[in-house]
This record gives sequence, C-alpha cells and structure tokens, in this order.
Amino acid sequence: MAKDYDSQSIEVLSGLDPVRKRPGMYTDTTCPNHLIQEVVDNSIDEALAGHCSTIKVTLAKDGMISVGDDGRGMPIDIHPEHKVSGVELIMCKLHAGAKFSGEDYNFSGGLHGVGVSVVNALSQKLLVEIKRAGKQFEMSFEGGEKKSELTEVGEVGARNSGTSINFQPDPQYFETLQIQTEALKHLLKAKAVLCPGLTIHYADDKKGEKISWNYENGLISYLSEASEGIDLLLEESISCSKLAKDNALDFVLNWSTNPVKNLMGESYVNLIPTAQGGSHLNGFKAGLLDAVKEFCEFRNLIPKGLKITADDVIQHSTFVVSSKLSNPQFAGQTKERLDSKDHQSFVNSTTKDVLSIWFNQHTEEGEKLAELAIASAQARARETKVVDRKKTFQGPALPGKLSDCNSTNLEETELFFVEGDSAGGSAKQSRERKFQAIMPLRGKILNTWDLESSEIIKSIEIKDISTAIGVNPGSPDISSLRYGKVCILADADSDGLHIATLLCALFLRHYKPLVIAGHIYVAMPPLFRIDCAKEVFYALDEDEKESIVRTLKAKPGKPKIDIQRFKGLGEMNPSQLRETVMDPKTRRLVQLTVSPSDNVNSMMDLLLSKKNAGARKEWLEKRGKIVTV
Repeated sequence: MAKDYDSQSIEVLSGLDPVRKRPGMYTDTTCPNHLIQEVVDNSIDEALAGHCSTIKVTLAKDGMISVGDDGRGMPIDIHPEHKVSGVELIMCKLHAGAKFSGEDYNFSGGLHGVGVSVVNALSQKLLVEIKRAGKQFEMSFEGGEKKSELTEVGEVGARNSGTSINFQPDPQYFETLQIQTEALKHLLKAKAVLCPGLTIHYADDKKGEKISWNYENGLISYLSEASEGIDLLLEESISCSKLAKDNALDFVLNWSTNPVKNLMGESYVNLIPTAQGGSHLNGFKAGLLDAVKEFCEFRNLIPKGLKITADDVIQHSTFVVSSKLSNPQFAGQTKERLDSKDHQSFVNSTTKDVLSIWFNQHTEEGEKLAELAIASAQARARETKVVDRKKTFQGPALPGKLSDCNSTNLEETELFFVEGDSAGGSAKQSRERKFQAIMPLRGKILNTWDLESSEIIKSIEIKDISTAIGVNPGSPDISSLRYGKVCILADADSDGLHIATLLCALFLRHYKPLVIAGHIYVAMPPLFRIDCAKEVFYALDEDEKESIVRTLKAKPGKPKIDIQRFKGLGEMNPSQLRETVMDPKTRRLVQLTVSPSDNVNSMMDLLLSKKNAGARKEWLEKRGKIVTV
C-alpha cells in the first residue's frame, strides 16, 4: 500500500542563484516554451500516477501563463527536516521533489527536482494556488524569492483538489517572451495522445483561441491524423503496448508507399519529447531491424552479399515511440535525449518480439516491407560503388573527422570548415554528399598571423586543415588542392565571427595563393528567422531583421510576425541549414578576395598582431563603438 503523499515525500538533494547566473544550463533561453513544459510535466506526472484527469494551459493577454490540474495538490504541511511548507520547498529549492524514491510516482518526467524551481527563478512573479483537503491556499513569489507566506484563502469541496501555477517569465533571461504557440499546441496534443483519457484544455486569450484534446485511442488516432493525405502501406498500423515492472513501451508504426518529406517520427520518455532520440529510439530501431532481417533470412529474400541497415528499414516510415521507465537518465536538464542504456535492451527485445509475431501473421505485407528495405539497401550499395572517391592527395591519411564528398571535380567540390561537433552534425545532414565535404573544428584555432608557416603546422588542428585541403601552409604550389571551394562556416554571433576572423587570417597569411585564385569563401548564416503567415525570411543581423519587419508591418491587415534568434548553427534543423548555408541556389556565400589597393595587412596587424596590443586598445577605445556585430 502506497504511503501518504505529504511533505515527508519530498527529498532535498541545496537557493536559485545558480539558475539566474546560468539559465541556459537549466532551460532553453530562446523563449519561455520550456518553462511551460516544465510545469505541464509536473501535472502530467500526476496523470501518470492516476491522480489527474484534466490539465488547463492559459496564455493571458497581460503575459501571464497559467497551468492548472485537478491532481492531489502540492503538499501544504511543514517538512519535518527543513521546517518550511512543502510548497515553499518545491518552489525555492533545487533538487527538491517526491520523485527520487519512486514511491509516489512510478513513472515521471520531473526526476531532477529542478523544474518548477527553475520556472520560479526565471519569472518576474509567480502565484501558486492549491486546493487540498477541502481548502484553498495561495503563495506568491517575485524573482524567485518568497513574497508572501502560504495562506488559506477559502474553502472548496472535499473532492475538489489540484494545483495551479501562474507565472510571468522575466525578459532578462530570454531572447524573446514570444511563445511559440504552434510548438506548444503540438506538445500539448502529444501529451494528450500519450496519456489516453487525459483531457488537456488550451486557451490563448490574445487570439481568442480555445482547443481541447482527449484521445481514448491514443497513438493510433494520432498517427492516422498526422498521416492524412499520405498513402500508407499498411491498412492497419502496427502497434504495441507493453507494461513491465520498471519499464513500459508503446509504439505505433507504418510506412509510406512513396518517398515523402517530413514524415512523422517522434519519440517520448515519460511523455517528455526527446527531439534527439536516445537509447529508447536506438532500441526501437535495432528491434525493428532484427525482426525484418529474421523474416527476410527465413524466407531467403535478401540477395547474396547485401547488408540491410536500420536506416534502410526505417526509411519512409512514420512512427511514434513512447517509453516509460522509473529512473530515466537524460542528457541535460532539457531532456532531449535519453541515455538509459538498460532501457535500450528492454525496448529492443520488446520491439523485436512484437514485430516477429506480426510478420508471421502478415506474411504478404511483411514481404512488401522487406522489398522496401532491400530496395533502399541496394540503392545505397550502388551509390557507394559508383561514387567512392579516389584520393587525389598523396600524403598523410585524411583526418578522421572529415566527412568527405564523392566527387573529385574541382569545378563543383566544396569543403566546409564548421564550428564544433554539434554544428558539424547538422551540416552533415544538410549537405549534398556528392560534392560537399564537412570538417568540424574545435572552437577557436591558433592565431597564426604573427607565426611562420613552419611553426603553425605543429598545431594538430591546423595540420588537419592542411591535410584536408591538400595544400601545405606557405607553399606556392596549389596543384594538389582537393576542393574547388574552401568555405568558412561559423555561427553568426560574436564568437563565431572571431573564429571566422582567425580562419581568414590563416588563409590570408599562409595560403595566399588559394585566396588569390578565388578558392576561399565565407558562408553567411542568418542570425534570425522571421515567420509571417506562410512566408519565411532569414536575416543576417539586427539591421536586416528590422528592415524585413518594417516591410512586413507595412502590409495590410497587421500580419502576425514571429521572430526566432538562432543561438548557433547546431540549433538549426537540417532543412534550415541546407536552405540558408548549403544549397547553392539559396545560400549566401562571400568570396574572400584581396586587391592591391586593399589595406588588409595593416588592418589584420591591428586586429591580431601581439606587437600591436597597445594600438589595438587605443583603436578600440576611440573607434570600437562604430563596430556592429
């Protein structure tokens, strides 16, 4: 029998200053969407535990955000050790919650105990309303600090219980207070889908919009809605629902008969969306692959020498995977990737068992699926054989982090030096593999402006750059160049511009023949994305953003304008990166050129030479304010 849910349930693992100093470690500071998700997740945990049937999310006209539920209500009694109410402990202490032990919540998302305390820390004001034991209580906070004590304000029915958190995000911690409403509605709808029987109400008072979601049929209905207009291979999607002691898995799966862009492929852990996947998604793919291979091998369907991969099987599929486990290990507080390795084996074996049974019962449809996977594997094998690049650079082995292209034609080949592994991963997904190569760099490279070419090659990073492009620093011979375009691709912020400047200095000082021959380019990624109705615009900087916004505001009807500021290249999804940076038809690429009249050497001396530190300081003091980023 479960013990009472009271203040003794709460364990403290120490104020909120760390959140205010480094909010990006605890939440997504692009906009307040993640704060709303943190509060909603607490209500969802009540629903998962069987104590909540309704959640209401309201965006008020004055900027206040309200999330309420009909759960048990936060504990109001005094904690025996910390001598404050359970409400105050939850709202003001990091790592305080009732979910560490697993006694009050078998499956939950709020396992770090920092969710609502982070919301409190990053809000100008916050009001907690609690209905419990036939009474209503309130407690208010400002800037994360207690403004009023927990106070009884009235009586309610004995069966009337729940928690409502009303908060106003503090603009100093966010790039914009504009809520991404479409993303929020998608999240709430998904929560309702993943928790059958739960009703979620959404209201946007500014737009006068009200929506409610309730899915008794859960994932199957969700997938059917999302796949409307797509020809699906299976008349009835494959579905699974398995509950074990510490793990649970639900999934629904189907395939499109034709290649379709942006097919649904979503994964969740304890109803929290995991945009970057993780061990549960890896287990799902591995189990699916095992079942398909077993079916194909039993029926001798795979041609000799052909190897089928998980990507071949999952290609053109549409699916939703919902995992639940009692102690999930996430990568970071924003919980976008699951790292629980033991759960992977559970998902793998469960998926394989379900799919194996399905294949035995649906052999004709199974053969159609096998044909899709085999066709994908054959196409991949043909591409690999045809376009395997011949090495034109005679010398050291190519750097392991270089993702090479297939072509050897200097008229089309391009190499992008990208800032960091995260952006490198996005760029690899965005590139055209036939002629675009990607090589991630580790932050800021060596300042080479004052150094000799024989010295800089001692740097591993610069040695890798030299090996990748096929030309040694200081060499006048560029006949061994491996790419027609060598492109510098860094973030649009100040750090990115610093990295781009150091790379420009490297090429100007030590690879000048490449610059003179027109082989060096600088990519211009956008800093902002601007959405207006169905139109999308990208802006390189503040000035261009303001110009676009002014033009849009001049349109009749006062169109709604949403502005997103990119923190970096790694934040862009592959399609955005492809459109703005990689696609020759739509990107902005600036060629690095030098003419005899340019005063480039003296300017680079001023900016980068160690011997000019005094002159650089004086220039910054007098003229630094004219520089814009």
